[in-house]
Formats: sequence, C-alpha cells, structure tokens
Amino acid sequence: MSSSKQRSVLEKVSQLVGKNNKLGKIISGYSKLREANYISSHFSAYLEAVVAHDEALKKEVFRIRHHVYCEELGFEPLRESGMESDEFDAYAKHCLINHTNSNSFAGTVRIVWPKKDGQQIPIERYCADSITNIDLHPSNFSRGEVCEVSRLAVPKEFRRRKMDEHEGAALGVINKQTYSDTELRCFPFIAVGLYFAAAALVLEERIKHTYVMMEPRLARSMSFVGIKFEQIGPVVDYHGKRAPYYINQELLEQKLSLGFKKMLTDIRKTISEKH
Repeated sequence: MSSSKQRSVLEKVSQLVGKNNKLGKIISGYSKLREANYISSHFSAYLEAVVAHDEALKKEVFRIRHHVYCEELGFEPLRESGMESDEFDAYAKHCLINHTNSNSFAGTVRIVWPKKDGQQIPIERYCADSITNIDLHPSNFSRGEVCEVSRLAVPKEFRRRKMDEHEGAALGVINKQTYSDTELRCFPFIAVGLYFAAAALVLEERIKHTYVMMEPRLARSMSFVGIKFEQIGPVVDYHGKRAPYYINQELLEQKLSLGFKKMLTDIRKTISEKH
C-alpha cells in the first residue's frame, strides 16, 4: 500500500473511532511518528548539513551571501571579489546545506560566537538600544554564553518552485499559504534545514543564549516548525523592519513537535560527526 493510501486509511479509522478513543490516540501517535521519519529521511536523501570548517567552504558561504545580500537584495555593497564577509566572520561558525544530487550548495547560515572581551554580536554593535528586555540583554552574560544567528541566505536557483517565489524566501521566510508538514512537495526543506543547522551548532557548542535580528514575519514563519522566539524589543528600521529576538535550549525544545525533533536530531548527528 502506498504511503498516501495508508495515511488516508488511518485518517478514516481515526475519524470513525474518535481521536480521544484509545485506538484513535494510538493511530494519531503512529501517524506523527511516521511523518517525522518520512520528513527527516526525505531531507537526508537529498540534502545534507555541512559545517564550513575550511577556507574553500567558507568561500562558498561568502559567494552565496554576495549573491543574495549584495546582488539580489542590495543590503550590502557589491564587492569585486564576489564574496560578502564582515568583521564578525572572524569568530563565526558557518553551515551550508548541500544538495547531494547536484553537489551544489542550497543555502547558508552562521552563528556569531564571541569568546573574548571586546568581541560583540551584531545586535550589540548595531541595535543594542532596540533591546528593551534588560534581563535578556546580551551584555548580562559571559562572552562564550551568547551567540547570534545571522546571514541566512538561499540562492535564487533553489527558489524555483512556485511556492518558493514569495517575498522573503531568499532570507528563509516560509510561505504560510503553501506550507505543509505532511505534503512533501509543499515542505520548505532548505529553509527548515538551515534553521535546524544553526540550532544544531548552538546545541553542539552548548551556547546558552541565542539572538536574532529579524523581520517579525520570519519569526512567525519559524513558529510553523515549532521554533518560537521571544521578542525582546520593538521593531526598528535595520535592513527593513526588524526586531530583536531571543531563544535558548529550553524554549526551543518546549515547542518543537515530535517530527521536527527527529529532523533536528538527525541534522545534529550529521554535524557532530563532521564537526
């Protein structure tokens, strides 16, 4: 029996017996587990998280960022080198998503992780005044305990599906109109893979406090997969309308569904083995 027919049969049985019935609960639990394995195995079949641990891979990161942030969006000036980088890259960890069939990179993200006095995360340098939740201000914590997720980018050639042509797709915004965690053709594997690659790096390094400066719609789209950030300040004008957000391991694991926990675990395992 095909997976779609099997799902249809299970749904019908669940409706007949009722979701609160013991059998209904078992079917519901099985369906969630099956979808979790299905999504994670589909990701692993076509895509792979790769830590940019050498100069060649870092150049790939900087090229993708130049295409998206400089050429396409105009957020940063064009560079003759065709590579976009800044001072924060000196103490950042970068991750790529590799499309295994074509052996080309489908996206990148970084975590800026200061370890020395004087080193800052971008939100401290450019938007410190926008943080109104003083208790969660990064200056309250030791340098090695804070990081910032930034420079998430998906190149245009990996946004060719009709459902990926929405505004913000280059920066990982998920399309609410077409999003589905059960219909694989509608699932934003690259964007979700990048979010989880960043989360995996943070968890592997045991970093306690994570910050992101992003558009509220990006924060909302992250909530589709259970990554629920806490907004710690108002929206300000910084490369568009953005607000400061915070998350830690407890907040991440609190809201993540079974399916996405499985996907995160698998990505974390891949990163751990090659880190």
